[in-house]
Amino acid sequence: MRRDDYVFCIGFEGSAAIVDGKLARGHAGWSALRLAEAGLFKPALAAALYDGNPADLDGVLALYNSRGGSVRSIDELKRTFGIAGAPLGAPLGVPLGVPLGVRDGVKKIIVV
Repeated sequence: MRRDDYVFCIGFEGSAAIVDGKLARGHAGWSALRLAEAGLFKPALAAALYDGNPADLDGVLALYNSRGGSVRSIDELKRTFGIAGAPLGAPLGVPLGVPLGVRDGVKKIIVV
């Protein structure tokens, strides 16, 4: 699964990922911290998980809490946004409780 497809995934329909096309077009390729600074916390968390960057994860958590959140850990932030972990094929290849359907070769549906 491509990074931007994972970052802007808003759900699944069977084995197909549903991707927010408008958000993806406007923010494709942005770093996790840039997404968080823009207030896009779910995509920011997904980007940090996909990239496997612990510093970005901590940065997203800090930015979220600076804007009124009260989350104590990355695991709690993942639960808040319903993200189980990075998909298989992410740079570190560490499946952190990968949701069903997030595998290489996932079809995608783009929501405009």
